Amino acid sequence: MKKNKRALFERIYSENYAMVMQMCLGYVKGNRAMAKDLSQEVFLKVWNNLDKFRGDASPKTWIYRITINTCIQQVKKEQKRELKLTEGMPLQSQSYESDVAEELEENISELYNAIGSLKEIDRLIIIMVLENETYESIAKIIGISSTNVRVKIHRIKKRLEKILKNSNDGK
Repeated sequence: MKKNKRALFERIYSENYAMVMQMCLGYVKGNRAMAKDLSQEVFLKVWNNLDKFRGDASPKTWIYRITINTCIQQVKKEQKRELKLTEGMPLQSQSYESDVAEELEENISELYNAIGSLKEIDRLIIIMVLENETYESIAKIIGISSTNVRVKIHRIKKRLEKILKNSNDGK
């Protein structure tokens, strides 16, 4: 039993780590260290609950749910903590050097910040789009029609464009 569980876990881990990491990055606005910690927490939950997985959905769908719940819990904890820490403190801006690598990192960070400002369901949808999930797959995971997914994605992209434009106008 232990060998089968370990083999199954290793397969699930190798097939889903990149997707979990990408989703975690989206939830923590590009903070790689925090995303790695969250990914580790997700797979710890997967391991601990592997015996309870009934197979009603695909392992990937099951892991999406675990990842979303883990990220939402972490974001809520961080928001409470940041609110206490930053209350009354002025925000400090960061300066970036002009080389290409740092500019790319800044653009990625801006995108993740913009994604982080979306509603949780919109965040989930756009992260799945970035993971190249099909509309049908997204629809099944979210529990809406694929037509509704298309409409939501269009609206989310428009919202992200507006958020990014507004953040760039302020620079």
